[in-house]
Amino acid sequence: MFDGAFSRMLAEAVGEGPAARVLDALSEAPSASIRLNPSRLSECPFEGAEPVPWSPYGFFLPERPNFTLDPLFHAGCYYVQDTSAMFVGHVLRLLLDDAFPAGDTLDLRSRYDRTVLDLCAAPGGKTTDAASSLRERFGDGFLLIANEIVRKRFDVLRDNVALWGDPRVAVTNLSPANIGASGMSFDIILADVPCSGEGMFRKEPKAVEAWSEETVAFCAARQRSIIADIWPSLASGGYLIYSTCTFNSSENDDNVEWICSELGAEVVPIPDFPPVVNTKTGKLLLPGFVRGEGQYVALLRKKEGGQCPETGGPIRYSFPALNTEPTSGPCFDVDRLTALRYLHGDSLVLPDAPLGLITICYEGHPLGPAKNIGPRCNNLYPKSRRIRIDVPSGL
Repeated sequence: MFDGAFSRMLAEAVGEGPAARVLDALSEAPSASIRLNPSRLSECPFEGAEPVPWSPYGFFLPERPNFTLDPLFHAGCYYVQDTSAMFVGHVLRLLLDDAFPAGDTLDLRSRYDRTVLDLCAAPGGKTTDAASSLRERFGDGFLLIANEIVRKRFDVLRDNVALWGDPRVAVTNLSPANIGASGMSFDIILADVPCSGEGMFRKEPKAVEAWSEETVAFCAARQRSIIADIWPSLASGGYLIYSTCTFNSSENDDNVEWICSELGAEVVPIPDFPPVVNTKTGKLLLPGFVRGEGQYVALLRKKEGGQCPETGGPIRYSFPALNTEPTSGPCFDVDRLTALRYLHGDSLVLPDAPLGLITICYEGHPLGPAKNIGPRCNNLYPKSRRIRIDVPSGL
């Protein structure tokens, strides 16, 4: 399944023994996991779930359910995310909790304007994780910008962020170069850069077919270009959380060392978290060692006096509740089958609902708007979000 070049690069990155363990694990089925939206749920809705060690919101599930047929999923009560990807949120929380020696770094706890950029944000997993942590610690005292340059991926990001419902998160469709030249300034930048995808091999078989040494070299060069473009927007003393879902050193340790030598950064050691593997510059989550997929994370600090935007200062945008799903009227709670028919786009008959605009809810969680005219209820759920599979009648 895996050619000699991949096995060799994996062994070079993690050692012969760990590489063999990873290769064995890549033939196994991936795990299933979710991360709760703490603004909407305090307990995992699935029986037999186990907590993720590095995420207060994350849970391993005993099996993968059909999330499409769960109204709570469509209500933004949780996000389906691989547990290894949640380690980026763990590093962010360490920063927010002042878990590193302060020195002359930014004192985020004493600031009101905490500005964070999720640079390559689609489909929105790391954005929504960051939003939960920022809100838990700072209330409304932060601004998180989720950016995605690819238009189709941006549309998915926008829907997922809107569903999550935090009004302090804005979504943009800009290039890293445009952001870097804009004069914006961020305290923290999350950069989960596009990569060769080795860490997703067992979830995405097409990634195996697309992999080559040439792809690795191309991705490594593109990653350096992305970071160089965005670097002027990182505040002096600010932090870059650099991550990939791949294993090789070219896209991970080598690029982090390049950022340090060429752009003026220093590596901030992330505290040990067994069984997460230490690399030269960061942390590597490996299938066979953890239950999730592959993820590399490093934390860098921009040295004082480094290149900064000419205008300086934090960005100050005033966004309306642009990412909070608006309610259209009083909440009308429905059962699961009715909720799924609503999400499917079906017309409903709700004789007990008030007339006029209402908000269809499930277990108290808003799903979307409808207009009850008595004999029928017009379904106003957005067509782009409607579920396309048939709704079983026996639910």
